[in-house]
Amino acid sequence: MDAAELRRRVAQLLAAYDPATTARADFLRAQFDAGLAWVHYPAGLGGLGAPRALQGVVTAELDAAGAPDNDPRRIGIGLGMAAPTILRYGTKDQQRRLLRPLWTGDEVWCQLFSEPGAGSDLAALATRAVYVPAAHPSEGHSADDAERAGGFGATARERGEPGEHGEPGEEAPRSGEWVIDGQKVWTSSAHVARWGILIARTDPDLPKHRGISYFICDMTDPGVEVRPLRQITGEAEFNEVFLTGVRIPDSHRLGAPGEGWRVAQTTLMNERVAIGGGSVPREHGMIGVAARTWRERPDLRTHDLHQRLLRLWVEAEAARYAGERLGQQLAIGQPGPEGSAMKLAFARLHQEVSGLEVELLGDEGLTYDDWTMRRPELVDFTGREAGYRYLRAKGNSIEGGTSEVLLNIIAERVLGLPPEPRTDKDAAWKDLPR
Repeated sequence: MDAAELRRRVAQLLAAYDPATTARADFLRAQFDAGLAWVHYPAGLGGLGAPRALQGVVTAELDAAGAPDNDPRRIGIGLGMAAPTILRYGTKDQQRRLLRPLWTGDEVWCQLFSEPGAGSDLAALATRAVYVPAAHPSEGHSADDAERAGGFGATARERGEPGEHGEPGEEAPRSGEWVIDGQKVWTSSAHVARWGILIARTDPDLPKHRGISYFICDMTDPGVEVRPLRQITGEAEFNEVFLTGVRIPDSHRLGAPGEGWRVAQTTLMNERVAIGGGSVPREHGMIGVAARTWRERPDLRTHDLHQRLLRLWVEAEAARYAGERLGQQLAIGQPGPEGSAMKLAFARLHQEVSGLEVELLGDEGLTYDDWTMRRPELVDFTGREAGYRYLRAKGNSIEGGTSEVLLNIIAERVLGLPPEPRTDKDAAWKDLPR
């Protein structure tokens, strides 16, 4: 599979589905079925088993033909976090059922990780998942009833581990279900999501990193309650989610029971790359907005602001090139801890650039166009005014891993520095103070 072959396949797609006359949803489904969604994914799952670097060839050909995209900003959690995790740990049935509507945007995903008492220390999460064997129907039973019926870790360790190309190994048919009780917080897109990637505690007798399992939660199931969290911008783009007796079939588990932390690391590393990495043009995003304001409003210029803008422009370029290099690394393997550095730089740059823009605009920077309580489907950094960008950027150093946690990851996993002492590392979760 080379660039010429990909161009030939794109031409076939365009001939059969003219973007000018084909409905957007139909075109995207046909693109997926042709293997031109993620060219590096296996055949039948939106790809052709081609090198990841060749995706740009497909994108360029489709853009030139005026083909629609899948609105990646709206479905970023599915594309950047859920999909690579499903590819690596999902069963064949899970991959076939979930990846196509995820990529086309027919089904939106959210991430059910953070909790009120376990934000930066994600492994301290308290949401419980109790297994109920198929021989013990759980209709009408509480979580306590379920624990008496099956208990934590009552199921065998069904393996289904990924092969070299992400295909799962064979495993026995899954039966039974998990009863979930707990609360998640800061859940972006939960109000529009069909599916959520969920981690929950399945064995409190083990240390906090080991007694966790990973699930796919149907957000339309009984017991799933989504409540908006209004933020400093006035909007409620994220939510808190309450899970009360939610029943998740064991067939919706990713990875083996108790190995959820390992599965979650795949999600987290891809999340940080999705937020801070990627290939973008020069002056993309907020640095471009600030530079445009500088060029168009000479009356606002001062020497000090000019020096600050030049410094941030150079840093944005350095981050852009680092993102290009990270993309090349991804083309030959899975993301590593380097993605944490990109996300860290992204957060700092966004906050400094948005602060500079507000200062540059002076009194104009204090205006705010709309404080209406809304529940948007995506974050639009460049479509609003400077005041919105300044306030929304404050969340960049929290979401996707706090900057403090990312600094620890870089220190330990990239620079090889000694880890911080962790007295709770080997203690059972149930014995930890809370």
